[in-house]
Amino acid sequence: MSSKLILARHHESEWNKLGKWTGLRDRHLDDYGFEKSGDMGLLIKDMKIDCAFASMLVRSIETLSCMLNVCERYDVPTEHSAALNERDYGDYTGKQKWEMEKLLGEEEFKKLRRGWEYPIPHGETLKMVYDRAVPYFLKEILPKVNEGKNVLVVAHGNSLRTIIKYIEQISDEGIADVEMPFGAILIYDLDGIGHMISKEVRQTASTVPA
Repeated sequence: MSSKLILARHHESEWNKLGKWTGLRDRHLDDYGFEKSGDMGLLIKDMKIDCAFASMLVRSIETLSCMLNVCERYDVPTEHSAALNERDYGDYTGKQKWEMEKLLGEEEFKKLRRGWEYPIPHGETLKMVYDRAVPYFLKEILPKVNEGKNVLVVAHGNSLRTIIKYIEQISDEGIADVEMPFGAILIYDLDGIGHMISKEVRQTASTVPA
């Protein structure tokens, strides 16, 4: 069996539940997030996990721990990096998304959330996230896949979208239509430079107001 790259988004945090932009603010999973993280682990219980990566943010680390515990994979080596952290939402951190949608209008709100180079005061564009997350993926994660290992990466909606952009060779314009859902597991076969050969999606039903 060929090696796999497995991507998963952290589940519901305390601020996800409130519909707030969390960004680099550290917030724990809530009870629902812990429960569903366990369900996500069940989705890959049939797979061997050789190593795992997560961001430096606690919601990512807690999700990874839940997934591995449910899989009874207690000795998987893990690495954490700020390169996989969520997008820095700058001045929008802590603001309620749906209130901002009313203020900005639907079109601008979508550009803000999903666009490639939409600026945020004192924060990051998606391109800036790409410029830290993808080099880390290519240097630290992809070589392990190329060694024949199954690699699990648990990170955030935007850092994962940038890795997906690279893997699936999605255009700057096309990335606006790409979402990394809560509760989803993406399982990739990759070529030597990290581009997609095939993709499998596994999903546990999740309701998150984010």
